[in-house]
Amino acid sequence: MRGFGELETAIMDRLWTRGEPATVREVHSDLLPDRDIAYNTVLTVVDNLYKKGWLRREREGRAHRYEPTRPREEYGARLLRDALDEAGDPADALVRFVGRMSTDEAAALRQALQAHERSDAK
Repeated sequence: MRGFGELETAIMDRLWTRGEPATVREVHSDLLPDRDIAYNTVLTVVDNLYKKGWLRREREGRAHRYEPTRPREEYGARLLRDALDEAGDPADALVRFVGRMSTDEAAALRQALQAHERSDAK
């Protein structure tokens, strides 16, 4: 999986933050304070995200309402998986990654590993 482009990231961020379906016009309005962007550009990128399976849509009148098909955390997990796959030595990459974690992040990783081990034991 390749990471999102800059505009895809901005659009997905708006939709994840919003927490409810939005029209392209609403997404475009959300983006305008940060960038001068054409409505048709946003429409094209939203349609591409839909075709890639990252968004679902429902018709509402003449427009569609879009919402993410997966949570932001799953996107992050996929990026981490891809980074490990590209790392050369995944074990070394993990050691280096853990060395850059905060105490809270390390504790969360410990909990996640313990939960994973418990689920594998079942």
